[in-house]
Amino acid sequence: MQFTPYLNFDGNCAEAFAFYAKLFGASIVHQSTFAEVPPSADMPPLPESAKGRIMHVQLQLKDQSLMGSDAMPTAPGQDPATCGGYQQPQGLWVSLQAADVAEGRRWFDALAQGGQAVMPYAATFWSPGFGMVRDRFGTPWMVNVMPAA
Repeated sequence: MQFTPYLNFDGNCAEAFAFYAKLFGASIVHQSTFAEVPPSADMPPLPESAKGRIMHVQLQLKDQSLMGSDAMPTAPGQDPATCGGYQQPQGLWVSLQAADVAEGRRWFDALAQGGQAVMPYAATFWSPGFGMVRDRFGTPWMVNVMPAA
């Protein structure tokens, strides 16, 4: 079994995944927009503002994948919690295991650019390099380096 994080965005999913692919040396193996969804009688009409949003994207690096999509835009006065609109992630972190301190530092610094360092990248009692950051797209990351055996 493999767990695959699925991230949600508010219209900037394509930009986020292009950034993640470059940063991690991964490939985007699938990407489609809401405009590409075949019409169906039981689907409500697609707002013009949603057509360019990402319906699904998959990034692949060896046997690991990361998936995501944009949320549908909410109309004025609608509550995102009840109508499928975007909500910033809470209660979770996407954890990265870097091969060494330098790789961890590179990832952390890139993710922090335009975002917010929550816990600075530094040595801890369990790791030679660990930090927590919320990137400019709102995704919370933990960057960790396993100690040498």
